[in-house]
Amino acid sequence: MNPINFLIEKLNQNDLWMDEIHLERNEYLKVKGSIDTNIYLVITGSLRIFVIDEDEEHTIRFGYKNNLITALDSFLTEKPSDFYIQALKSTSLKVIDSKTFKSFISSSEKLQTIWVQILESFVLQQMERERDLLTSSPIIRYQRVLKRSPQVFQEIPNKYIASYLRMTPETLSRIKKS
Repeated sequence: MNPINFLIEKLNQNDLWMDEIHLERNEYLKVKGSIDTNIYLVITGSLRIFVIDEDEEHTIRFGYKNNLITALDSFLTEKPSDFYIQALKSTSLKVIDSKTFKSFISSSEKLQTIWVQILESFVLQQMERERDLLTSSPIIRYQRVLKRSPQVFQEIPNKYIASYLRMTPETLSRIKKS
């Protein structure tokens, strides 16, 4: 079983979600400079994590149904984050705070191993993405994301996928047509 799905199943079985929140389209879950140590489970909808460099937004990651999403820098350090998290459409999320989550994870060796696997997977995904952005053509970046995460193309508007792939929406449109 996928480690994230396993963890979500265990969190659900133990009824550890503290709250459920709803965001409207374009509403922010968090903004730069805020501290947010919660982890969220996306029940419906989709979100993006992004940063702003001067006046340009750079999409870093997406979250959609059955994904966990967090401002990982703030979650791990309990300090303000540089990231924004924004709903791309009407979105419902379950919430667990870091204290409850960390206590749960530390309650068993199996859960600790699963959490480490999730973090390792995340680091490897980020490294792969960085390598792709630095060394691969737009077509190769598109093909790799399509293979790795086909659901992105069903859940996320093209302009945000283009931002994630570091290309213009027009370039993405041309690549998808070819």
